[in-house]
Amino acid sequence: MLKLEEINLYARLKNNSPGYPILQDISFQVLPGDRITIVGHNGAGKTSLLRLINRLSEPTSGKMYLENEEYQQIPIIQLRRQIILVQQESKLLGMTVREALAYPLLLQGLSKSEIQERVSYWSEQLQIPDEWLGHTEVQLSAGQKQLVAIARALVIQPKILLLDEPIFTLDPGKASLVINVITKLTQDSSGPFQTAVLMVNHQLDLAQEFSNRLLHLQQGKISVNSPTSQINWEELKTNLISAQKQVDEDW
Repeated sequence: MLKLEEINLYARLKNNSPGYPILQDISFQVLPGDRITIVGHNGAGKTSLLRLINRLSEPTSGKMYLENEEYQQIPIIQLRRQIILVQQESKLLGMTVREALAYPLLLQGLSKSEIQERVSYWSEQLQIPDEWLGHTEVQLSAGQKQLVAIARALVIQPKILLLDEPIFTLDPGKASLVINVITKLTQDSSGPFQTAVLMVNHQLDLAQEFSNRLLHLQQGKISVNSPTSQINWEELKTNLISAQKQVDEDW
């Protein structure tokens, strides 16, 4: 489904010359139905990797493919209808919840009845109450906005869902609900494709429960790319703590 080959991403300096490396020699594949958790210390490149996959940034070198088609050959709008990124702090851009959920479907040219059906379905799945639908983001808490942002991504029915700390602002009950809904989505083989998920997350217990694969980034490089069944979780926890301590000391 998705393939990255020897991706490098360098920061651009003011003189437009390549600066320090953000991601180095990144190569991996994402298969239909994958649930991949990405872990790493602060500044390891986790969010940069998601932004790269969503084409909010472009690699300095290397190749990326979606369904064997090179990224550069896919119009950005078409790509982002298949690969959706939910960021840590999402905005509704002045819209009501109802408008925000419907807007991406309007852009796709869906009928009014189809839009209403999808909005109703995902609102029900994520237990978004009807009284929220007329609210704007100033009337919602951080957790409520995040839940709406996740619903807005799911109504599009993406091939790949990119999540950057998606449940950080959610209470435990809503967090569990979101994880269950997303897990079922990746397991559903009744449609034309199975959605794959890449999730940046710092909770190892959640990663162990949710994922079938884990990527561990250290200083922009992949140090671990393994099925979760093969992960030594105590060793990983120790490595993450040690790496974060080193980063804090360097700062």
